[in-house]
Amino acid sequence: GKLYTVEEGYKVDAETMKGFRAWRAAACDRCHGANQEGMVGPSLIASMKTLSKEDFVKTVRDGRLDKGMQSFGTSEQVMKNMDQLYAYLKGRSDGAITRAKVEEIGK
Repeated sequence: GKLYTVEEGYKVDAETMKGFRAWRAAACDRCHGANQEGMVGPSLIASMKTLSKEDFVKTVRDGRLDKGMQSFGTSEQVMKNMDQLYAYLKGRSDGAITRAKVEEIGK
């Protein structure tokens, strides 16, 4: 099925909304920027275009300490919403979600 549903560029399905919440809760923006365009950490808009789901999961779960990416394997919210976080960031990378701050469809 589809990874995410988006309307008007910023309204997303309930599952993708959970991904956005996990992004916020884990403060990923501290390194990857509020718009995912990179700061200390790389642009996720760019890297999500080539990163496999498997590598995404591994990187978030285990970190890449040599590159300054911390591990989120102990973060329940991140681990529980891994697929949703992936969907949210893919939507951003794909250009379907046109702004970082999203709202839930129909709310």
